[in-house]
Amino acid sequence: MRPLRELLDAFWRAAAYCLHPRVVVLTLAPLLIAAALALGLGWLYWEGAVDGVRELLERWSLTAAVLGWLDSMGGQGLRAVIAPLLVVALAVPVLVVVSLLLVSTLSTPALTNLVARRRFPALQRRHGASFMLSVLWALGCSLLALFVLVLSVPLWLIPPLVLVLPPLVWGWLTYQLVAFDVLSDHASKEERRRILREQRWPLLAMGVISGYLSAAPSLLWAFGATVLILAPLLVVVSVWLYTLVFAFSSLWFAHFSLAALQRLRAQEAAAAAPSPPPGGEIIDMPLSVTPSPLQLPREPHA
Repeated sequence: MRPLRELLDAFWRAAAYCLHPRVVVLTLAPLLIAAALALGLGWLYWEGAVDGVRELLERWSLTAAVLGWLDSMGGQGLRAVIAPLLVVALAVPVLVVVSLLLVSTLSTPALTNLVARRRFPALQRRHGASFMLSVLWALGCSLLALFVLVLSVPLWLIPPLVLVLPPLVWGWLTYQLVAFDVLSDHASKEERRRILREQRWPLLAMGVISGYLSAAPSLLWAFGATVLILAPLLVVVSVWLYTLVFAFSSLWFAHFSLAALQRLRAQEAAAAAPSPPPGGEIIDMPLSVTPSPLQLPREPHA
């Protein structure tokens, strides 16, 4: 029950920190970069991507048969929006990864410093990982997560799995990126590895919950063709929601991981303290003074 209590305590603390003005400001830089990148790529490649997906669907015999069946059932309107919706569905995972990478590199160190300064001011920084190592770790984990997502796309056609597989992948990615970045500055290499190993399941649970929260902005695109008209606005709103969710995740991991690091160091300090002697406290007993055998007793005076 203790890990659950610590997880919930970190959750509510992170939710309260999201109202801090500095946290709101720290979500703006990833928002501006990711939104500008998404809008720029959409402006340049939207029509070409939609035409390419539509042509690819018509080449496949299975999808061509499905599209022909939709036409026979009077679903010409659905045929027109399938390609744009597929482009959006393929772009959303990339948008999520870009937002997570931007928050991880730009916002997580500042958010961790905010938590450490306000809640753990006496926690020593041991600089267990450099900035370049954090960037390489983030890129490697992100490429692996995207590769697994691409391989799992056919399984998304099974209704239960589409609700499980993507959040699990996002949860693993969030756990690996954010926990590493939170502990990279304050923990040593050995401390970071020990915490990631001993707290693996609570951290993975936090990552999976964050993965489900990060899926919430994708619901903006679930209303069919009407959202395509408002696509530029929805791109900005969804990117901001992604950055806000990942900033909350960074705060959540910071509160939980730094508290675990503080407990670990307290346990190590207690184990290194000198133990008392086995007999307990030594009580000084007074020594009895015996007369010397060479000293003769005095005779009484007459």
